Amino acid sequence: MQSTMDLGNASQIVSQIIEPIDLTTLESSQMAQLEPNAPVLRIIGKAKLSGHVPISGAKNSILALMAGTLLSSEGCRIRNVPNLADVQRMSDILETLGVKISRNGEVLDLDTSNLTTNSAPYELVSKMRASFFAVGSLLARLGSAKIPLPGGCAIGARPVELHVRGLQSLGAFVQIDHGIVHAHAMSPNGRLQGAKIYLDYPSVGATETLMMAATLAEGQTIIENAALEPEVVDLADLCMAMGAKIRGAGTSTIIIDGVEKLHFADFTAIPDRVEAATFMVAAAITRSTLSMSPVIPAHLTAAISKLQDIGVTVRQDSDNMITVIGGDNYRAVDIETLPYPGFPTDMQAQFMALLTICEGNGVVTETVFENRLQHVAELNRMGANIRLKNNVAVVTGVPQLSGAPVMATDLRASAALVIAGLAADGETTVMGLHHLDRGYDRIEEKLRNVGAKLYRTTEAIPV
Repeated sequence: MQSTMDLGNASQIVSQIIEPIDLTTLESSQMAQLEPNAPVLRIIGKAKLSGHVPISGAKNSILALMAGTLLSSEGCRIRNVPNLADVQRMSDILETLGVKISRNGEVLDLDTSNLTTNSAPYELVSKMRASFFAVGSLLARLGSAKIPLPGGCAIGARPVELHVRGLQSLGAFVQIDHGIVHAHAMSPNGRLQGAKIYLDYPSVGATETLMMAATLAEGQTIIENAALEPEVVDLADLCMAMGAKIRGAGTSTIIIDGVEKLHFADFTAIPDRVEAATFMVAAAITRSTLSMSPVIPAHLTAAISKLQDIGVTVRQDSDNMITVIGGDNYRAVDIETLPYPGFPTDMQAQFMALLTICEGNGVVTETVFENRLQHVAELNRMGANIRLKNNVAVVTGVPQLSGAPVMATDLRASAALVIAGLAADGETTVMGLHHLDRGYDRIEEKLRNVGAKLYRTTEAIPV
């Protein structure tokens, strides 16, 4: 394994072979997104990668776990917490509710014994979708909640109707007024009531919100057509560690028997399957060999299968380590995003980057989020041949991508552009790094440690 490259030295070394960035090819709408002194990521492509990548805790799990700690009257310790902008934002939100939070490395201690308010501020919630998860735990713990409608990446509408209807089934009065969701338990004792809930769509967010709400409800709650994602199971495991009675997490039917209160728990989050799969694609697109751990191979079945179909070798070295070995000849495959255990929407953009250099035509169909194909234009800027109509992209492989200035449009698109830059000929400059920082812990450091040539800079960019 290569040692970590000093950032200052990396800047000096790479700057010797980088010409000033020409942003004249950027569209005006993208230029408008650039802030003064906003950092960019400069990548010199074609470097071979080799070594081991450590995988951090799962972003999509951690945020729900943090919301779940509100259910405990004593607090919780969460381990394997990644250093992400979204984790800090969720911490800021919980602290406004009265939670005392301290962090030591990857360990987060949350004292939830003294919640002081049931209301989270708009300026924080509007920046992150996952913050809305707090509505279920606040409603269960305090009997009322006032949460603004959520924000996050602009990848689709992602409505909260399933959350609202489910909470109403649990005996809550819910009203949305000027973008604020007001909810309170209608029973005289202020507790929610167990109910049978059918979700029209197996939404992860709705499943998690309603499962949290039901843990402190009176009686039994049955959630049918529940999401099967590993992050749902992780949240259920935390709730059970705190004393909740939950059966069936990870299946389409989850049964929760409400209890009066939850206690302290010391809990370790699962590794991030999306981060692991992103590095798997990075190894494949650079035709390199990388190992990564800790991972849970069962969580990566869809990604592993598609990589093998493309012509990439994936080897399971142990219960928590896999190795990806890139090849010389890749063939195009078709991809359709589906709820777990189908192909994850969070890996669609990264795999599309890989398909750009595969022989033949691959069809990518996005069925989960309607606006999650904005990276197509940026990949085409790098020389890809992608035709887009509605939610379907036809990717015709090209021999080589070329470095270019590109703009990240959402979290996973930013990862796809970094991956494309690793394989491209010449320099790629990725802008909009605030998206990348939401979901990838130390991604530049991890890539540099295995041989990638990239660094972040806030140097003035001549136009």
